[in-house]
Parts: sequence; C-alpha cells; structure tokens
Amino acid sequence: MNALPLILTVFVACAVEAIEALTIVLASGLTRQWRSTLQGMAVALAVLAVVVAVVGPTITLLPLGALRLIVGALLAIFGLQWLRKAILRATGYKALHDEASAYLREVAAAKQAPVSSRRGVSDWYAFTLSFKGVLLEGLEVVFIVITFGDNQRNLGAAVIGAAAAIVVVAATGIAVRAPLSRVPENALKFAVGIMLTSFGTFWGAEGAGVSWPGSDAALLVIVPAVAAVSLGCVAWLRRGRAVAAANAEPAAPAEAPPAHAPSAHAPSAEASPARAGSADASPAEHAPSSEGMVR
Repeated sequence: MNALPLILTVFVACAVEAIEALTIVLASGLTRQWRSTLQGMAVALAVLAVVVAVVGPTITLLPLGALRLIVGALLAIFGLQWLRKAILRATGYKALHDEASAYLREVAAAKQAPVSSRRGVSDWYAFTLSFKGVLLEGLEVVFIVITFGDNQRNLGAAVIGAAAAIVVVAATGIAVRAPLSRVPENALKFAVGIMLTSFGTFWGAEGAGVSWPGSDAALLVIVPAVAAVSLGCVAWLRRGRAVAAANAEPAAPAEAPPAHAPSAHAPSAEASPARAGSADASPAEHAPSSEGMVR
C-alpha cells in the first residue's frame, strides 16, 4: 500500500477518537480545573507511550502471515462494530452521537462532584476524568496505529497520520474552546467502519493464504463493495421502519350515521297526550271496584 492512503486512513480513524477525548478534556478543564485536567492527560499519555514501546516491537516479531491474520481478524471485528452502530444510527434505531449533548452531560456531572485532593492533585475528579477519557480513546488510537503500521511495515506513516489528527483536533478545540459538535462525527464513523472492515477482510484473507487479484489494487473493489452492502442495509432498515410506522398508525374513526327525522306517521308522546295519559293512569282506575262486584 502507498503511504498516502495509509496516512489518510489512520488520520480519519484517529480524528474520531481525538474528538471524543477532546470533549471530555474540555468539560473537565472548563468546569473544574485546568491544572488537574492537564495532569491527568499527561499521565494517560505516558501510559500510552509505555504501551506503544512494549507492544509495538513485540508485534513486529511475528511472521507477516500470522500478523496479517491476527490483525485482519481484529480489524474486521472492530470495524464491524463501528459499522453496525453507524447503520443503526443512520436508520433511527439508535440515537445519533451528539458531542454537544455529551459535553453537557459531562459538565453537569463535573459540577455536582465534590472537590477533593489526593496524592498531590488538587482536584482528583478532574484528574481521573481526564485520565480515563484520554487513556480509553488513546488505546483505540494506539491499536489503529500499530495494526495498520506494523501490518504494512510502515509504522512511521501510521504515526504521522495519527499525530496529524491529534494536532488538528486539539488546535481546533483550543481555538473554539468548545466541543466540535459541527463535525459530522456519525458520517466519519460510518466511513471508518467501512475502511476498517475492508482492510481487516483484505489482510485477514492474505494471512490465511488468499492471493488477491491485483494485490493491493483489490482494495479498490473491496472498499466500494463493503460500502454498497452497508448502504443497502441502511435503505432496507429505513424501509422496514417506515412500513412498521405506517402499520402502527391508528385507523380513522368511522363517521356516525346522520340522525333521521321522525316520521310524520309515527306516533309521538307529544302528539297523543290522551294515549300517554292512559298509559300513565294507575291500574286501579280501570279495575272494577269491590262495590260493583257486590251489586
């Protein structure tokens, strides 16, 4: 694979993770305390550096075939998870990921948490919030960089793509001092899911002994094929959701028949008072009296 497609793929994938980490760091720094927030971020970056230093050289010791088989399977699983969530969000079965809402939730939680100092850190909550956010999102960045870089024997290009993504996202966040909610993150996750699934399929098959026609050029067919299947799933699920919504709508109530005017020939209580009076009369008035019977 050429270095430029590798850099661009890693850049987009890492940019998504960097945006989510930025949201957590901004919520912690702007709401609590920047000093403790930056301390947590620094410790998380140090842990990630140790992970890269230990795992990176170890992976390169594996044979290329076994490496591609393992990395391809992991990338395919990872990409399919992203793709599944992106398809569900695109069809309305799962709520869209909104960085503005996530930022407000983190801010609300940070405001309610008590302030406490531990181990030389003045605000332990801000420290741990920043540490966990940067570490978790950073581990995914490390996974992407190592798998793509080692598999292509070009770790430098993967590092350049990841570093560029982190710098761009961080600089933009510092400039606007707000979460990057206008970035189409859901569309980016959809694209990243397609790329990870495609590369995972390609490398996993190569590790299993498959010889792709055209070598790396086969990706020009695999990527559009995965994208077409994914978009087809979106269209199918949207259509099923629309049909279900149409069937769930209640039927319109039937109109009541118009009231008919009373017939001129039909007797009414007002038209025949005598009959009504006779009907209301007591039975004792019509019964023969006991005197008449004696006579």
